[in-house]
Amino acid sequence: MAEELERIYTINLSRALSVPRKKRAPRALRLIREFAARHMKVEAEDVKIEPEVNEAIWKRGIEKPPRRITVKMVKEEGMVRVSLPE
Repeated sequence: MAEELERIYTINLSRALSVPRKKRAPRALRLIREFAARHMKVEAEDVKIEPEVNEAIWKRGIEKPPRRITVKMVKEEGMVRVSLPE
């Protein structure tokens, strides 16, 4: 049986501001990946972040990622897909 689980989360990315300015957007993406792996109970390698989420993080550049972002996570067959909610 195919198990499909869908959830919407608001992720706090303020910890990305504690790293040097030129590393903040990549750190924010790692925080999203770690959050998804922890809450959906999969490995971090099994998390796929959609390009729309990546563009939302990088919209204001590498130095100023958003403080928080709302995402939709869908778990299908051991993989988690992270996208923006409609």
